[in-house]
Amino acid sequence: MSSKDNAAMGQLLGLLESRYALRVLWALRDGRPQTFRLLQDSVGGITPNTLNTRIKELRESGLLDHGSQGYLLTAAGLDLARRLGDLPAFASKWAGARARKAV
Repeated sequence: MSSKDNAAMGQLLGLLESRYALRVLWALRDGRPQTFRLLQDSVGGITPNTLNTRIKELRESGLLDHGSQGYLLTAAGLDLARRLGDLPAFASKWAGARARKAV
């Protein structure tokens, strides 16, 4: 991986490490717009102030936009969400392995 690729990866991971950033992306992965309130409910446990901050960051990064019906992922955001789509299968496999080790 080149230093340019490493820098890009670092920037993306820095954004995604922000509290609730991944949850916001995940809540919008189906491509349907959500109002602020619905998005807050979908994410769960996020304060309005934190959600506003994440929305601002994700909009500035080009992953999220606001349309007439609410917030939705951009083409880049949908691409990222699609790539993150393998996480549920990995999470189940990982959690199962951890549970077996705990026994």
